[in-house]
Amino acid sequence: MNPLPATLDHLVLATPDLAATVAEFTRRTGVTPAPGGVHVGFGTRNHLVGLGGTGYLEIVGPDPEQPEPQGPRPFGIDDLPSARTITWAISPPDLDAAVAAALAGGHDPGPVQSMSRRRPDGTLLKWRLTQGSSTHPSGLVPFLIDWGTSPHPSTADLPVTPLLSLSASTPDPAAIRTLLPP
Repeated sequence: MNPLPATLDHLVLATPDLAATVAEFTRRTGVTPAPGGVHVGFGTRNHLVGLGGTGYLEIVGPDPEQPEPQGPRPFGIDDLPSARTITWAISPPDLDAAVAAALAGGHDPGPVQSMSRRRPDGTLLKWRLTQGSSTHPSGLVPFLIDWGTSPHPSTADLPVTPLLSLSASTPDPAAIRTLLPP
């Protein structure tokens, strides 16, 4: 996708019941995820855990304090029977160049969308990302994200559970391998 190295930005753990998933994560790890913020208009909110360095885990689910969104919630949350890792994000040095390189290589990472949310401390975060609606159905092909001049979520003094390793599998690795960054 991009000849320049991209770094892991975050993993997305989507859930139909945010409170239950945060409680289960805490029970299993001894680490309580920090409230991240509300995605206004999407009907979701998140909790975050640092993975070491600038990577983090986003636990995202329905926000009972928001009205029902006009469309489905992101990441297929409305149809999930239980929590699962849905996808992951990488942060290329230049989002627009990475999108152009992906398109030139035959992969459409989706349109770039601007988003924002406020952290519980009031800090406004703004980012651009490739829209998840066109991501690979396996969840193994990352979406792209650029935080611009906003503080990265990992700088918010998050509780940390170090990510020691990560693996994934697919019945057709060749179909995925060509879509992944070098």
